[in-house]
This record gives sequence, C-alpha cells and structure tokens, in this order.
Amino acid sequence: MFNTDTLSEETIYEILANSRRRETIRHLTVESTGEAMTLHELSQEIAARETGESPPPRPARESVYNSLHQTHLPKLEELGVVDYDRDAREVNPSDHARDVDKYMEVVTSHGVTWSEVYRSLGVASLTLVLWSLVDFPVVSAVDPMLWTSGSLAVFALLVTYQLWSNRWYIRQSLQG
Repeated sequence: MFNTDTLSEETIYEILANSRRRETIRHLTVESTGEAMTLHELSQEIAARETGESPPPRPARESVYNSLHQTHLPKLEELGVVDYDRDAREVNPSDHARDVDKYMEVVTSHGVTWSEVYRSLGVASLTLVLWSLVDFPVVSAVDPMLWTSGSLAVFALLVTYQLWSNRWYIRQSLQG
C-alpha cells in the first residue's frame, strides 16, 4: 500500500475510474516536465490519444476540453491532485499527483514498482562495473565485461518474468 498522506485508496480508485482523469495525471506526471500546461494543450494530447489521430478531430478536442474544464480538473483540484487556474486555464500537478500515479504503475508481488526494480538494478550494475574498473577489492577480481554481461542477463530475466506474470494483461492489450 502507498502512503498518500491525505488521499484514501477509495478516493484514488475513484479518481482512476475515469480514463480522462487517468490520462490527465499520466500526462502531467510522466510525459510533461511537471510544469504548468494549458487546458488547450492537455485537451489536445488527451483527444489525440483517445482518437489515435494527430491532430485529433475538432469535436473530440472540444469534448475533452469541456469535460476537463467543467468536471475532471475541478474534481482533481478539489482532491488536491492538481492545481487548476480556471481563469488562466492552466494545470499544474500537485504533490499528490505522483501518489495517484503510483497506483497506475505495475507493482511486483513484493510491493515495489517495476520501474523501481529496474532503476535499482541499473544503479547496482553500474556500481559493480565502475568498482571493477577502479580496482575495488573483491569486485575487481571479476572482469567488467562479465559484470556487464551478468547485469544484462539479469535484466533480460526480469523482463521475461514481468512479461510472463502480466501475460493476461498483455494478451488483452494486443487483442483490443
């Protein structure tokens, strides 16, 4: 379970129940740099994703724009997930946007996200290779190429395990 300070799991699941709110949070936390984004830009991005067309058709853009402005952004602001300036039509992710975003990530059976697993393995691998190159005791006894190959093999095994453990979801995504 994630510590969200003020948002209950029930509230987070309510937020994530709507695809436009999910896309808003994903776009503000993952695809943008965490800076303010205009409602127009955000609605363009979400409409393009929904329709699969770039630029998206005008009716789709208008539908997304209106639903974000009238319903979703005010709700997300009320819950403290975004800061929405209705007059300037600008949206900023708040601190709680990352809390909600964590629920959209795939989590291992041990309660950590796969991105945390891969980041940790990357840091550990890089550390071992560097220690090997600078003659760190014990680690330098193994060739840096062997550390690199071993790390890549572990990455490959983890990716295979992740794909296998999520095969039902991947199969659904490919079929739909």
